[in-house]
Amino acid sequence: MKKLKIAVQKSGRLHDESLALLKDCGIYIDNGCDQLKTSASSFPLEIYYLRNGDIPQYLKDGVVDCAIIGENLLIEKGEGISIADRLGFSKCRVSLAVPKAFKYTSIADLNGKRIATSYPETTRNYLAEVGVEAELHIINGSVEIAPNIGLADAICDIVSSGSTLFKNNLKEVEVILKSEAVLAVSPNISENANKVLDKIRFRIQSVLQGRDSRYVLLNAPNDKIDEIIKILPGMKSPTLLPLAEEGWSSIHSVVNRDVFWEVIGELKQAGAEGILVCPIEKMIL
Repeated sequence: MKKLKIAVQKSGRLHDESLALLKDCGIYIDNGCDQLKTSASSFPLEIYYLRNGDIPQYLKDGVVDCAIIGENLLIEKGEGISIADRLGFSKCRVSLAVPKAFKYTSIADLNGKRIATSYPETTRNYLAEVGVEAELHIINGSVEIAPNIGLADAICDIVSSGSTLFKNNLKEVEVILKSEAVLAVSPNISENANKVLDKIRFRIQSVLQGRDSRYVLLNAPNDKIDEIIKILPGMKSPTLLPLAEEGWSSIHSVVNRDVFWEVIGELKQAGAEGILVCPIEKMIL
């Protein structure tokens, strides 16, 4: 079977989570990221460790078939590259920030100002949308220092926790876009490679569905079952099993982690007891 060629970030915040996802999919890597290319031992996959900013061009040229990459970079450099799956990790945003002493009231305050950024296309498009004209200074790395050395009045860069902005005496004033890791696909992927891609996407989706869900087991008096079942959003319907104690049953279901605490509170109010919650490794719908 033809090997699927996938690119991942050589180093940085995306690297570890990308390899962890592949491992959870049962794909084990023979070598570390010291080499530019390696193979998986249990799946027809070649992994290319690339500099983050180079990945969109490798996808466009068909050198790799797919990549795990930040959506923000695709928006900046990845025209024509499609997204197969959103992966839910490495979430960040591309934002405008100014010095804390800057009296910012609206985006119009940046008219005629100098903005340092590693995302010139994203910044330029946003400014055009809001009708602001500014001078862009393109910087690769350490964008946050630009206002402190007098190079710019503001910056546009990725923000995760905001701690880097705080350390450089900056404040976030506008969020241009929100981003997360995605599985991106080359426009030149072959039919054979696409078949392998379908197999890895199936595994990825099963892992992500499991991460987003919790398995819930609880005991309930039989006269409360109908009320409790209405609360539980099972995959089809909850599993119901009689307990040894007469008049009681065990109910099993799956709950999305985003609404988990709200659901648990409703279950307790409805009469559920002995509630157990378990992580789900993989879930196949």
